[in-house]
Amino acid sequence: QLQLVESGGGLVQAAGSLRLSCAASGATISPHGIGWSRPAPGNEREFVAGIGRNIINLDYADSVKGRFTISRDNAKNAVYLQMNSLEPEDTAVYYCAVHLYSFDFNSPRNYGYWGQGTQVTVSS
Repeated sequence: QLQLVESGGGLVQAAGSLRLSCAASGATISPHGIGWSRPAPGNEREFVAGIGRNIINLDYADSVKGRFTISRDNAKNAVYLQMNSLEPEDTAVYYCAVHLYSFDFNSPRNYGYWGQGTQVTVSS
């Protein structure tokens, strides 16, 4: 059974950086797209960034473009989210998950095998 575990969160000042990791176990993630999401108002999740099984397929939410970079290392069965120029509005629990379908890459509804999340807190 595929399991994802996030790590790397913490407390950082505004304009600082963090690197989140999403480590997979139980199965390889190389055939799958992987995405990062965070909670949004209304008990929904907001798509943050995604990377396809083909690493040239990348997508970012407008709110993080130019600041966040998603990458993957299939040899380590892991995906990363480099977060630079952090803002207080980025404060959230960040979750990684597997893209289950071949469409709507930027919709959290199309993801599964969610990890437990890692807390990111950005102070002003």
